[in-house]
Amino acid sequence: MSATLDRLKELGLALPPAAAPVANYVGFQRSGNLVIISGQLPFGANGQIDPGHKGKVGAAVSPEAAAEAAKHCALNVLAQLRAAAGNLDDAVVSCLRLGGFINAAPGFSAIAGVMNGASDLMVQVLGERGRHARSTIGVAELPLDAVVEVEGMFELR
Repeated sequence: MSATLDRLKELGLALPPAAAPVANYVGFQRSGNLVIISGQLPFGANGQIDPGHKGKVGAAVSPEAAAEAAKHCALNVLAQLRAAAGNLDDAVVSCLRLGGFINAAPGFSAIAGVMNGASDLMVQVLGERGRHARSTIGVAELPLDAVVEVEGMFELR
């Protein structure tokens, strides 16, 4: 087994299969040593979005539940990365950037804390290779009424 997958297991998590695109795009695009991961929703192990991860943070969804949803998005980013790279231990040099889109109620501005769910998981799983630049943006709506969507960019060997 790989050290990266072992770390996930220690956290009580498992890497899901890479989600298939639902429209005219691909889950990832590789150019040279870079791979860009399309925005990932908080699909759980069953391939569904938990009802607690739907809606607007700051209204029906608590910031804690939204941060948990961001963690699920990060797992799905890692699943796409594994599909692109094969081996998460040997192939991944670093996470260069994560971008987060937060389905925020009007007036809710604590979106950075929500995105920490994804950022923290990336560092927990990849160690120093998981430290990244990031953007976090509050939006009016997301596909399937998801509370969070996360995209990423990685350097590969």
